[in-house]
Amino acid sequence: MRVLGIDPGLTRCGVGVVEGVPGRLGKLVAYQVVRSEPDEDIAHRLLHLDRTLAELVEQYQPDSVAVERVFSQHNARTVMGTAQASGVAILAGARAGLPVQTYTPSEVKAAVTGSGTADKVQVTAMVTRLLRLAAPPKPADAADAIAIAICHIWRGGTRAKIEAAAARRSNR
Repeated sequence: MRVLGIDPGLTRCGVGVVEGVPGRLGKLVAYQVVRSEPDEDIAHRLLHLDRTLAELVEQYQPDSVAVERVFSQHNARTVMGTAQASGVAILAGARAGLPVQTYTPSEVKAAVTGSGTADKVQVTAMVTRLLRLAAPPKPADAADAIAIAICHIWRGGTRAKIEAAAARRSNR
């Protein structure tokens, strides 16, 4: 399974592509951060993100897209930009006809570190270890996107297998 993981952000949107199967170590295909300038018009920033994500979906041909779910923050301005970027990310997968799943930050942290309260340093360290990378992926937005992809492979892949088995059983 190839997953495009997205850590949505308006100024910095992390993207990671990982191949793997549930329960096994995966392989990093690519990662990057899509950037936009805070003083640019919001419409142009969202359009840039939309076009870039569409190009990445086309280039890497993922089987599914996993996006970090927006969580409540104290800064309404920050959460609005993150929510807008999240909507663009979800749309990128849906437009390509791909299954899209969202995960909370604590779900992602628990999947890759075993603790839903892990910090960014711990997440980056585990991503580096789980994918046997020579160096940690930087910046943290990229490492987070990779962690989201790993979370989906392990949790989403298992969830899909359970749902498929249940569907087969109900068709008997």
